Amino acid sequence: MNNVRTVSDTKRTFYNLHTRPINTIYRRVVEELMVEMHLLSVNVDFRYNSIYALGVVTAFDRFMQGYQPEQDQASIFNAIIQAVEQDPQRYRQDAARLQVVAQSLLTKDLISWLSQTTYLDQDRDLQAQLQAIANNAEFKYSRLFAIGLFSLLEMVDSELVKDEKQRNQALKAIAQGLHLSEEKLTKDLELYRSNLDKLAQALIVMADMLAADRKKRDQRQQKSTAPLAPPSNNE
Repeated sequence: MNNVRTVSDTKRTFYNLHTRPINTIYRRVVEELMVEMHLLSVNVDFRYNSIYALGVVTAFDRFMQGYQPEQDQASIFNAIIQAVEQDPQRYRQDAARLQVVAQSLLTKDLISWLSQTTYLDQDRDLQAQLQAIANNAEFKYSRLFAIGLFSLLEMVDSELVKDEKQRNQALKAIAQGLHLSEEKLTKDLELYRSNLDKLAQALIVMADMLAADRKKRDQRQQKSTAPLAPPSNNE
């Protein structure tokens, strides 16, 4: 008997947990993230790790930035994670832990650690995960794992990730050290950065449209509430 959950099962669970409607511009982001996580969760080679968790948290927070009502963001995030039968708190805690670790390191030390040319004692759990990834020929790479790696670099040196040459050198070293496809890693992160730019532009356009619509409504309201002109003496 095949008991593997389907995408439909995951979506149904999500919409049972988060019952409020999702703003149109963000619905595709939510569903794509949920489907991607679902497909990974049912893959026999997939193993949860804190870098993947950081990638999920970062992708969600970046792509949902500006979502209104703001209080719905936590509900949507929790529902996505619970829909793939995971613990939202674990994801948030692991992401926060890696942020603290990254911010305590120099750029060169982080790159050496991620590429496994140097072993550091800052986080033994992360060290064990990195070694397991490097030694596992069947490691299930994902875009979300790549975003987690990128986020670590960004936390340590935001200028490095903006410089194409330095960024690609760092990604090359990490890909080689963890035995990942450099081409996949680079392409996934280029697409990620491109999508962030597109979303930012879309939000600017939407904000301009809302401002223009608000201005028109205010003008109509002012006209409707303006006092009538007094009758002239000739009448």
